[in-house]
Amino acid sequence: MKIRPVELKDNEALAVALRKVLVEMGVPKVGTAYEDKELDAMFQAYAKPRFQYYVVEDQETILGGAGIAPLKEGDPSVCELHKMYFLPEARGKGLGKQMIDLCLDFAKANDFQLCYIETMPNMLDAQALYKKVGFQYIDHAMGNTGHNSCPVWLTKSLI
Repeated sequence: MKIRPVELKDNEALAVALRKVLVEMGVPKVGTAYEDKELDAMFQAYAKPRFQYYVVEDQETILGGAGIAPLKEGDPSVCELHKMYFLPEARGKGLGKQMIDLCLDFAKANDFQLCYIETMPNMLDAQALYKKVGFQYIDHAMGNTGHNSCPVWLTKSLI
């Protein structure tokens, strides 16, 4: 398996993979990443300054990904860890930590000082990983992500 930046050719397979994980996890289709318009055009959505999305690929099959971007309608020094989802065959191999490390390295190189993430209460494995790499729970949402169905919020200082 390899990790690489998203490419235009990945859009369709990536949208299918991410939505499949969201359905598997029982995520509501409204108020979550499931309904984000960018899900069908990830390459274009992340082809902007201070945005980066990485995919996990195995023999040209997209198994998931993770991205980093400025927090929508937030302080410019705050980024958000975005759309970090993996199909079952990519889980348990340390790829989540590798992806977080890549995303946070990109964030630091782009002068972000704080990283924010939203998740669902039942995504306990993801929360355990976030805590392991230094994220801490906060009691409120930040920015305007449109994900009003995601009631768990964490941040990590990057300075």
